[in-house]
Amino acid sequence: MEAEVDKLELMFQKADSDLDYIQYRLEYEIKTNHPDSAGEKNPVTLLKELSAIKSRYQTLHARFEPAAVEQKETKRRICATVNKTINMIQKLQRQTDLEVMLSVDSHH
Repeated sequence: MEAEVDKLELMFQKADSDLDYIQYRLEYEIKTNHPDSAGEKNPVTLLKELSAIKSRYQTLHARFEPAAVEQKETKRRICATVNKTINMIQKLQRQTDLEVMLSVDSHH
C-alpha cells in the first residue's frame, strides 16, 4: 500500500513539473511567434486558464496529502500489531513446548 501512495505522490510531482514546463513553453511560444497576436482567444487568457488548472491540481494534492500520511501511519500501526501478535504466539509456543517437555519428563 505504501508503494502505491509513493507512486501517486511521484505522479503528482511529475504532473506539477509538467504543468510548469507547459506554462513556460506557452509563454515562450507566444512571445516568440505571436508578439502582436490578435487571435480569437487571447494567449494571456489561456495562461490564466492554465494557472487555474494548476491551482485546482494543487488543491487536490493538498487534500490527498493528509490521506497519504494517514495511510502510512495506519500501515505502521498494523505492522506493529502483527509483529506483537507473532511475538506473543512464538512465546506461547515456547512455553507450551516447555510445559509438554516438563510433563513428559515428570511421567518417566
